Amino acid sequence: MKFKTELFDENAVNRALARISYEIIERSEDLGNAVLIGIRTRGVPIAEIIRDNVFKNAGVSLPLYALDISHYRDDDKREEVEVENSLKKEEVEGKDVILVDDVLFTGRTTRAAIDAVFAAGRASSIKLAVLVDRGHRELPIRADFVGKNVPSSMKEKIVVQLFKTDGKTGVSIYEKE
Repeated sequence: MKFKTELFDENAVNRALARISYEIIERSEDLGNAVLIGIRTRGVPIAEIIRDNVFKNAGVSLPLYALDISHYRDDDKREEVEVENSLKKEEVEGKDVILVDDVLFTGRTTRAAIDAVFAAGRASSIKLAVLVDRGHRELPIRADFVGKNVPSSMKEKIVVQLFKTDGKTGVSIYEKE
């Protein structure tokens, strides 16, 4: 891949996540019933930042769970495998779930995450928070909380880097070769 441009530096990522956090506070009827579920890999540290921002600004510590959706993907060609859901019924049953991911693209990762939530229990509601929405949806899925909408070409790749997983924070566009 060939570097094209930087969309967000660390300050811009932090501002976008602060804005998402405030929107979650403002739009939640009952923050005490909300849970954050970070989709591995980069959704988890993003959810941690959102959780910390919500606590700092609203005094509510949202429960946070990490979700591995690999067994729920429809593009995974594995043989029949027994699926072990990392979510437990009591973590989602009757809760206002906020799924957190880095980039929303086709919608397939989000669909898989929703399937995993349903497999664990019946959530009261499910909302989606993403740092970047790049369009090109294959499924009728939209984000409720978005850091930035980035119209992109199918020849481009959006790369999110977070200090916790990558040693630096930023969002860049690369040209696929």
